Amino acid sequence: MTVPGFRPTHVVPLDGMPAWEAPDPARPTVALDGLLPVRLVDRRGDWGQVLCSNGWSAWVDSRLLVAVPQDPPAAGCAPAPAEDPRPPLARAEEAVRRYRAALEDLADGRLDGESFRSRTGGLRIGLVVDGECLWLYDAEGERWLYCEGTRLSPYATTRDPAAEPQPTGAVRGADHAPDHAPTRAVPSVPPDE
Repeated sequence: MTVPGFRPTHVVPLDGMPAWEAPDPARPTVALDGLLPVRLVDRRGDWGQVLCSNGWSAWVDSRLLVAVPQDPPAAGCAPAPAEDPRPPLARAEEAVRRYRAALEDLADGRLDGESFRSRTGGLRIGLVVDGECLWLYDAEGERWLYCEGTRLSPYATTRDPAAEPQPTGAVRGADHAPDHAPTRAVPSVPPDE
């Protein structure tokens, strides 16, 4: 039996995925088959409640779902903002630079093995470039990201689903103090006096 008007928003990853009766790791249920079409109907942090075409629902790690392309937005609608790939790519470049500097010092005899391990401890780098496609490990968010051009989207994650959303670079609410001074527009050329 298929739910009338069922239209999937996502599919389960190729290898399938675990599922839970509620957004609680202590309540597992039957795993979902790979490429199963599902509709994401609710989110609680990283948890997502999915509805299957037969009416069955379960909770999953929503970050692992593969989005199904939807119809383009109606004319006049602004495009949804996409995460900018440049900041995580800059962090990866800095990690590579730091690793290379430590490697050069080790090769030139300025570091011993213990000092090399200490200096590179905590560095996590992952980067695959294949033509216009980029897979990038974002150590700050503990996730793999995929990019083809300017759109960056989550690909896989190493974290367990969180009860509260933890987006990278999110705008804080009014009840939180900012981490930095607000951005101000400054003219690039001083005005004539």
